[in-house]
Amino acid sequence: MIINTNDLKIYDISMPISYSMPVYKGKEYKRPIISIDGDFTTGSAYETRLELNLHTGTHLDTPKHMIPDGYTLEELDLSKVITACRVLDLTDVRDKITDKDLMKFDIKAGDFILLKTRNSFEDILEKDFVYVDMDGARYLTKLKIKGVGIDSLGIERAQPDHETHISLFNSDVMILEGLMLKDIEEGEYLLSAAPIYIPGAEAAPVRAYLMK
Repeated sequence: MIINTNDLKIYDISMPISYSMPVYKGKEYKRPIISIDGDFTTGSAYETRLELNLHTGTHLDTPKHMIPDGYTLEELDLSKVITACRVLDLTDVRDKITDKDLMKFDIKAGDFILLKTRNSFEDILEKDFVYVDMDGARYLTKLKIKGVGIDSLGIERAQPDHETHISLFNSDVMILEGLMLKDIEEGEYLLSAAPIYIPGAEAAPVRAYLMK
């Protein structure tokens, strides 16, 4: 969704939350459940309840997700997720994003990059989605970037030791997952990706959007 307000364009890059939405590996227990607590037949107000895994849809991970003594949401510096960013077009990648794929771009220290892949165009989010491999993660940490976002439900796909997550977390690189980048052109934007404030949590949903 694109909103025009005078000279400002706002691009919503968040996934809508529903029971039928894509979830990681298609696991049924990860599907969000929305139920009604009360409606106008039972009282004077309408209220609903949401039950969901904190890694549902568009969300931010913190180091506690993979590192036992990693920090949680209350320690997050919001300036790391409300920041200038760059969208990089990697739609030609077929399986995984490697260091060689990332070397094509002039990525600098302090950048927050969003990786646009074929995930945004194809029905593969619950299947063999494009992800960042260990070499790609190591390359990004060497560059000392601020954060990385991707249009998949996980920045890694089938790494039993969670190498990509842990490499990025050890360098305090923010990880934003579940973006919708189909209609977003490569370029520079202002990103707002502040998560819901849940002290002690290792992740939280985000209403992510870009401004230009």
